[in-house]
Amino acid sequence: MRIIGGKYRGKKLISPVSDKIRPTSDKAREALFSILRSLRGNDFSKLALIDVFAGSGAFGLEAISQGFASVCLVDIEPKDLLKNVALFSNEKNKINVIKADATQKLPLNEKFDVVFMDAPYHQNLSEKALLQLKTVLKNGALCFIEICKDETCNLPQCYRLMDERKYGIAKVLIVEFIC
Repeated sequence: MRIIGGKYRGKKLISPVSDKIRPTSDKAREALFSILRSLRGNDFSKLALIDVFAGSGAFGLEAISQGFASVCLVDIEPKDLLKNVALFSNEKNKINVIKADATQKLPLNEKFDVVFMDAPYHQNLSEKALLQLKTVLKNGALCFIEICKDETCNLPQCYRLMDERKYGIAKVLIVEFIC
């Protein structure tokens, strides 16, 4: 596992100890950041990202490397992601780690421009988390929702499907929050 672009391109990340965590592949992360650039431009310096079910933290730390203003990493068990966050000590003022269940109300006051969500497969957690995220998203926020390619995700009201892409066993829904 490594950072694929930006300031820390090539930086190795610590692979998770738990077999319950499956980091988004380098190829998929690269493709998603390319999609993000096509939809929001190349300047991420004013954008805030929330990485829900953050696991290893790879997606959120990629966002830091690629110039995001701030990143919030949310996971119910952040042990593995804290090891990777420690590798970015120069960016600690831009990274917020929250130990929380993303299907419950999150203890956050800020609003986010981009969401990345990679819930455990086949547990219908993405839909529950999307309901909770409504209070912390800016209107027009872009959401990347990774699910298993054979799963469906019923989007709650205020979320509009823009596109979907498949990467190996994963399917990523590209969704806009409009409320």
